[in-house]
Amino acid sequence: MPLLLTIYRAKSQLPDLPGTDLFHSTGLFRLYEATPGYKPLLIIASEDGCVKGKLLGVVRRSVRLTPPALIQRCEVYGTGEYFCPPEQQESVFEALLAQLTKEAAHRSFLIEFRNLDDAKFGYRLFRQQGYFPINWLRVRNSLHGPHALEKRFSPSRMRQIRKGLKNGAEVRETHDPAEIQAFARMLHRVYSFKVRRHFPSLRFFREMEHWLTEGERSRIFIVTYHGRIIGGSACIYSGTNAFLWFSGGMRKTYARQYPGILAVWYALVDAKQRGYRHLEFMDVGLPFHKHGYREFVQRFGGRQISTRRWFRLRWRWLNKLFNWLYG
Repeated sequence: MPLLLTIYRAKSQLPDLPGTDLFHSTGLFRLYEATPGYKPLLIIASEDGCVKGKLLGVVRRSVRLTPPALIQRCEVYGTGEYFCPPEQQESVFEALLAQLTKEAAHRSFLIEFRNLDDAKFGYRLFRQQGYFPINWLRVRNSLHGPHALEKRFSPSRMRQIRKGLKNGAEVRETHDPAEIQAFARMLHRVYSFKVRRHFPSLRFFREMEHWLTEGERSRIFIVTYHGRIIGGSACIYSGTNAFLWFSGGMRKTYARQYPGILAVWYALVDAKQRGYRHLEFMDVGLPFHKHGYREFVQRFGGRQISTRRWFRLRWRWLNKLFNWLYG
């Protein structure tokens, strides 16, 4: 019997679905749906009434300082979640990928698949749909094993953590709506100076607390000094892994408290205490030039991993050019 594909968009009535992958979950769908500027797209493949696979993407507005200044882009984390034998997964992905490409191409200038667990999975299928690969880097901290987490930190990083705490900074998890909004406003000011990093609506963090905290799928940590929020981080959790999605601190105003460093440190400590095997930093930049944030997080002892991302552009001539350049 052929696969049946069902498409769910914003305002859809979602069914109960199997799976543990947060990046293709109904919780993340609802978070996207509730965030201004985000439009989720979930595709389910089923056979004889049984779900065989699912793929979640989100179309969001992207503001740039170079033309085109405002574009719509579709982002997908990973290549889906599957409930069939390994030898059948690529055939299910083939159907999901073709449908997502068809749907997203009408609504977005760029489609991007990122955070791939297996860089080889679906290679031929991506090519058939006109995608081109670009080598990328990931940074992941190993949290399992008998050694203390801080053993992997650089000596200078440990000194900064001790000084920040000694100079009055405090770090903790928060669920308070007012603190989450203050954290989001602080983080927005920090990110406004980082042209290449996307920052969502402030409502995103409130909705993260609403849709993902149940089941402990997300946490927000704040760094405070004399009652003021000066730094923090937002993490999400899928399976045995933690992912640091956003972090930052007012490092110029509160240099002696090292708020950005404490925000990352506490996220790592908390993830290890809760038994996660790895913590991955969500976006550490392109591999072919220096990147300040990547160098910053590597001093926490993370391992750099080479991977790839897949891209597809709406303009055919431009997409063909990039396929030629990165073929």
